[in-house]
Amino acid sequence: MDTSSQGPDDLIIAVEQMIRYVRHSARTGGLSTAASSTLARLSREGPQRLTELARAEGVSQPNMTQLVTRLERAGLARRTADASDGRGVLVAVTPAGLEVLARRRAERAVALRQLMEDMTGPEQQATTTALLALARVIRNRQDTSEEDRA
Repeated sequence: MDTSSQGPDDLIIAVEQMIRYVRHSARTGGLSTAASSTLARLSREGPQRLTELARAEGVSQPNMTQLVTRLERAGLARRTADASDGRGVLVAVTPAGLEVLARRRAERAVALRQLMEDMTGPEQQATTTALLALARVIRNRQDTSEEDRA
């Protein structure tokens, strides 16, 4: 396939299609994108204050409060007292929330694997290389922006 005539718009469309396909493949828990993203962040980074969580997820504090309340009702997250500040509250993912995340990740992995099965060997290798390179660059940019904020 000749990609020399394809521009950035074509790549953006391809990435959006892939994300949409893989994201919609995860059905466990019936979570919204925001709920899934919030649980994944809590799983990766540990318990956080609502204000930190809202800022990290790019939503208002009232919206995050509503989302956390829904996650609590579903048994996927819990609020606990902040041991370092008795007035503060931390949000943490529960074991049930971790299980839902694991099942959703497995569903997305199956969807991505199915897509890649329809590719030639060289396409599979190129896709793997490109996705890992993008992930590395994104991580490096996030690390740099976190250092800038500190």
